[in-house]
Amino acid sequence: MKFKLSDGWRLVAMVFAAVLVAACTPGPGSPPGSGYGAADDSGPYKSTPTPSTAASPREAPPAEKRPGLATGFGKEVKDPWQEQGFVRKGTEPAGLDRIYYNDRDGIRAMERTTAKVEPLQRAAGELVEWGIKGRFGWLPAYKSGHWGSGDRRFVEGSHGQPYSIYIKNRCKSRLEVVLSVDGLDVIDGKPASFSKRGYVIAPGKALEVKGWRTGRDRVARFEFSSVGASYANQRHGDARNAGLVGLAVFTEKGVDPWTWMPREVKARDTARPFAEAP
Repeated sequence: MKFKLSDGWRLVAMVFAAVLVAACTPGPGSPPGSGYGAADDSGPYKSTPTPSTAASPREAPPAEKRPGLATGFGKEVKDPWQEQGFVRKGTEPAGLDRIYYNDRDGIRAMERTTAKVEPLQRAAGELVEWGIKGRFGWLPAYKSGHWGSGDRRFVEGSHGQPYSIYIKNRCKSRLEVVLSVDGLDVIDGKPASFSKRGYVIAPGKALEVKGWRTGRDRVARFEFSSVGASYANQRHGDARNAGLVGLAVFTEKGVDPWTWMPREVKARDTARPFAEAP
């Protein structure tokens, strides 16, 4: 069969049109509406808006841009530690507590009103008292001053200042305390957990934890830093728990730590041999 020139051009035009339609038709693996010129926003698939008109939720700022304080990896200092055997009464702690820390502006932002309080606070049914010490003594401590905040406590620090965690055992038996800073265990520097071992404190004695443990006899000082320069962010890339010191207290198996608490001892000391006159 022979074609005239006009028929040949007509055939070329038909083939070109077929190719163009095929190119503009979505393939079997493409979602509806993804073809060239698709503008129908009905159905389960919608056309993607251009960057200038796309609405995206505001993302949390990176750690480097967050304000306030976190804890960095400070200068190494000598701090001997001898592990002691300790069998816990159970898997759950006898008590938990926390202290928030920040600079002055950060505390004001977190709490509308605060009241200055004593630097030491009691925890775990008064088995321990603890607080945060700075370079020259106790850091200023505050308690939330409005209802509904859960009696949160804060300490005020400043950038570059070293600090330590002080815990005193108030009972007549040994206790084990597990401590965390910015969500990290202070002994191994990894995410904190109750299952990890802590420091054992003798009856009536106090412990001062000065930093992240780097060996049996050394620690890297706790030092207030920016969130971006914090140990949690630098090592783990996770600063979501910045600004928080945690305490978990464990009692020893077979021992009742409340037997000779200071309250009972005081009651014995103030006993009178004769009843007072009415």
